[in-house]
Amino acid sequence: MKRLFNTNFNHEGIHFMLFVLRGALAIFMAIHGYQKLQGLLAGGEIQFGDPIGIGVVPSFYLTVFAEFFCSILLFLGLATRLALIPLIITMLVAVLIVHAPDEFGKKELGLHYLVGYLFLMVSGAGKYSIDHLISGKLNSRRR
Repeated sequence: MKRLFNTNFNHEGIHFMLFVLRGALAIFMAIHGYQKLQGLLAGGEIQFGDPIGIGVVPSFYLTVFAEFFCSILLFLGLATRLALIPLIITMLVAVLIVHAPDEFGKKELGLHYLVGYLFLMVSGAGKYSIDHLISGKLNSRRR
């Protein structure tokens, strides 16, 4: 019973769960992005919204970049916080602009992604990431 209410951190467990969260969010979002990327590579007319007034084509390209390419960086844990910026912006646009008039159920998935991305922005990629390897090498050079 005592262990059930223990508030101490298990650092290895946290690093592992950061890896799981990063990987899951990245894979799930990359699937959305891959579908859009296939449409882009197929050519033809782009059927997409222009939620922030920059044009249909730039909006589509930026969404593909965020959802697919930034998700790959997130999965690898490479430039994680930098890769999260377009993902966070994409989810903010989806929730606050694209689905603004919709009921909560339509916004819920975007909000789940957004909360996960914000958590990772604060926590960083964790020990099981390329960022961690780079950070270790940079720190060893300073000594």
